[in-house]
Amino acid sequence: MASLTSPTFTTNTRCLQRPQNPHSPPQQPRLSQRPELNRRNFISQTASLSSLPLLSPLILNPQQANAAAEDSLSDWERVYLPIDPGVVLLDIAFVPDDTNHGFLLGTRQTIMETKDGGNTWVQRSIPSAEDEDFNYRFNSISFKGKEGWIVGKPAILLYTADAGETWERIPLSAQLPGDMVYIKATGEKSAEMVTDEGAIYITSNRGYNWRAAVQESVSATLNRTVSSGISGASYYTGTFNTVNRSPNGNYVAVSSRGNFYLTWEPGQAFWQPHNRAIARRIQNMGWRADGGLWLLVRGGGLYLSKGTGISEEFEEIPVQSRGFGILDVGYRSKEEAWAAGGSGVLLRTTNGGKTWTRDKAADNIAANLYSVKFIDDRKGFVLGNDGVLLRYLG
Repeated sequence: MASLTSPTFTTNTRCLQRPQNPHSPPQQPRLSQRPELNRRNFISQTASLSSLPLLSPLILNPQQANAAAEDSLSDWERVYLPIDPGVVLLDIAFVPDDTNHGFLLGTRQTIMETKDGGNTWVQRSIPSAEDEDFNYRFNSISFKGKEGWIVGKPAILLYTADAGETWERIPLSAQLPGDMVYIKATGEKSAEMVTDEGAIYITSNRGYNWRAAVQESVSATLNRTVSSGISGASYYTGTFNTVNRSPNGNYVAVSSRGNFYLTWEPGQAFWQPHNRAIARRIQNMGWRADGGLWLLVRGGGLYLSKGTGISEEFEEIPVQSRGFGILDVGYRSKEEAWAAGGSGVLLRTTNGGKTWTRDKAADNIAANLYSVKFIDDRKGFVLGNDGVLLRYLG
């Protein structure tokens, strides 16, 4: 696996520019703020309106009804964004030294910024990408102190040392295996980057040089172990479907077809493939707050591993997903977590995942909810398609 070197990146540095006159999106009234009609006022107003033939009865149109339903979310509120409705939101992060200052990523070159904790967002332009014939998909963002990193597809790496006031573009090797799907800021001028082909690279000098943490690609590993009994390894197409990192640096990844999963721990030379002990194919996997694994299968099933750490033993947990797939799980604490999925599915547990209840108000969100992100126990977000962003109220 080739290492990445780029000794001349500082001479090609270009920066993100803040918009001159950002406009905040219009504030949407909460349902609780709308005036209520008592019976007498309702009758009198209805009588007066009936005398006006050009006015419609007091019935909300579908758009107003949907807005009212969305405003009634018990623990979440929708944040309306000034972006194209077709944008899929992919990741979100906040500056540790200023938890009101954050960035939101998505498809169609979407980078948005907030200075008020996520209540309102404005777009950030990317001059370094505007003169190229690319439409970047920004996949991942991470901060450590004032240092931040962004990766995207086609291959692009951005770095900031001033909490996102300016962003430098760092050139990458054209021989990088796969597309960059994840990055984690780990320390001063240091980061860990993962591609969808299983390459893990580490830098400690602001991205000038990258060191490979694994010795071979996942495809090469599977070619060596295909006779070891890993079901579906011979059908592997060479990329991950999802990859998630634990706080202590362990990774779990789902194969592109969902027929097996892989894990990696710091110090291991190769990814370790694992058979799935479940009939249905895997949708996504990640880490619980207690260090165990959660596993989602296609069609809406949710499983939790027995014990903590890496395991191949899972127990199914009954959930009310209405037949829609669950796509992600995010933990607010060891006891409380939220799961999100297709067609506005939103589920909550308050006992570490033993039982889950459905937030029925979210059924009216006309979008797939792809990602649940808790910045801390007070700040959380759900990211979806069509520019849907939900903010946790608690």
